[in-house]
Amino acid sequence: MKFGPQPADDAVGTILAHSLAGNTGRVPKGTVLTKEDIANLQAAGHETLTVAALDHGDVEENTAAQKLAAAVAPDPGAQGLRISAAGAGRVNLYATGPGVVALDADRIAAINSVDPMITIATVPPFHRVDEGTMIATIKIIAYAVAETALDAATAHAAHTIRVLSPRYATATLIETQVGNAEPAGKGRAALTGRLDRMGINLSPRVIVPHRDAPLARAMAEATGDFIFILTASATSDTHDVAPNAVRDAGGTVTAYGMPVDPGNLLFFGALGDKPVIGLPGCARSPALNGADWVMERLICGIALTQADISHMGVGGLLKEIPTRPRPRDG
Repeated sequence: MKFGPQPADDAVGTILAHSLAGNTGRVPKGTVLTKEDIANLQAAGHETLTVAALDHGDVEENTAAQKLAAAVAPDPGAQGLRISAAGAGRVNLYATGPGVVALDADRIAAINSVDPMITIATVPPFHRVDEGTMIATIKIIAYAVAETALDAATAHAAHTIRVLSPRYATATLIETQVGNAEPAGKGRAALTGRLDRMGINLSPRVIVPHRDAPLARAMAEATGDFIFILTASATSDTHDVAPNAVRDAGGTVTAYGMPVDPGNLLFFGALGDKPVIGLPGCARSPALNGADWVMERLICGIALTQADISHMGVGGLLKEIPTRPRPRDG
């Protein structure tokens, strides 16, 4: 592509680089100039124009953006994506339903490394989305790119982005109590809001004493496809009441503790084919915490290990919440 000043008489068919006021109206940047556009601009005194002229083998910006989007999402319906129309060298990708975003970061980096004029920007990996959430934007920075560069970028692109949808329809929250004091409804309300976003219904309320045996029985009797536990007293050890109850019910504990704050005192495991999450106390607030990262991924069928939890520490210092009893700043 050739870019620079050119006599207006020779600019028909080139792309105007900067918007200009003509004699009868403004000609916007990106316009493929016609004889009428040239006459309009010349009548306003513009005899030299800054333009882009495509060379043989160049692909115009909107066409290039559309081709890259089609390469990224060859089956948009199956990938949970909607592709926008192109404009000014840009095409956006949107989620068609709730879930979390799975990305191939290395291949996206490879696309962005082909040519500085070919770019794709995305949300972070495992970002939770709703229907209509923008997930990625593809932008061709120049007015055109070489077809060879575009071919190299699309070669890396297939299925680099997809939305993983929820795998469960129902969930049970089991709350424990100490003495006769019924737990406040804040925890259940906060969890209901989180699950509503994922299209998951919460079964009727279950409250049991804060002891191993009643909690184990409640888990065995849970009707939901996914089990959450919110204890009256924080889980302080992998052999505390809630993790012990999971094992007593015949389940397993995969991980306890996470380097995400708020959210340190979380554990998760499984009872048969039902995931189990022991929620930290901060889950009583709707504010983002480590439990969100774990539950969203498990709900969408992503297997997690203790190693995965350990990697959450980078970026795991989250916003302070007003309900926190011991603020970080002391």
